[in-house]
Parts: sequence; structure tokens; C-alpha cells
Amino acid sequence: MEQGSSGLRRLFREVAKFGAVGGAGVLVNLGVFNLVRQATDLQVVRASVIATVVAIVFNYVGFRYFTYRDRDKSRRTREMSLFLLFSVIGLVIENGVLYTATYGFGWDSSLQSNIFKFLGIGIATLFRFWSYRTWVFRALPVRERPVAAGGATMAGERPRQRVP
Repeated sequence: MEQGSSGLRRLFREVAKFGAVGGAGVLVNLGVFNLVRQATDLQVVRASVIATVVAIVFNYVGFRYFTYRDRDKSRRTREMSLFLLFSVIGLVIENGVLYTATYGFGWDSSLQSNIFKFLGIGIATLFRFWSYRTWVFRALPVRERPVAAGGATMAGERPRQRVP
């Protein structure tokens, strides 16, 4: 049971850190979205895509150096490629919700755009959390101590008995 509760604590900490970075990323995303909408004549989805790209860059830095700083760093090119791939899929999910609301249903007031932008971010976040932790920021393998003949570890200790 001890291993199960420590695994749950680890997952809780990971979700909390992911949420902290993601929450800051949502603020960046919505802030840039509204700034671009106010400062330019860009269509709503184009402004949203720009905001999403800025948030993706912000989130990568936060995830790599805060949430998943203890994860494998040996294959950065692969990590960044997968991060970008899954981020683009998240971008499509996020902005697909906004596109559908705006052009499918005609809900395009500033308040409606922000609501559907936020809803799209939420749906895309579920996908991103799963994909980032599963494929991008992979956990380092657990290293076991070498075991000598007779069940003793190389340091002369007896392995612990696992209690079911």
C-alpha cells in the first residue's frame, strides 16, 4: 500500500505543477488573445491561434524547467518535436471549439469568444496533459541495485521482502 500512496502523491504533485504552469499559460493565452483582438483587426480565430502559439512557447519553458525538470533530458530534439506535434493537435482542438462557436453558431461577441476560447483551452488541456506526460516528458527508468548470488545486493544488504 505504501508504494500506491507514494505514487498517488507523486501524481498529485505532477498534476499540481502542471496546473500551475497551465494556469499561467491560460492567463498568457487569454491575455494575448484579447490584446491582439483589441489592437488589430484580425479575425477571432487568427487572433486565437497567435495567442495559442505564444502560450505554447511559455508552457514549454514552464513544463521543461518546473513541472518535468526531473524527467529524461537526453533526447531534446525528440522531446521538442513531440511537444510541438501534441501542441499543434491541442491548438486545433482549442481553436476548433472557438471556430465552431464563431462560424457555426454565430456566437462572436467578445464575451462569447472568451467563453469558447476558455472552453477550448480546457478540452485541449486534458489531451495535452495525457500526451505530454506519456510521450514528451518521459519518466527516467527506475534503477535497481545489482543483486549478487544469494539475493544480497552488491552493498551486502538483503533485499526487502514485499508485503502484498
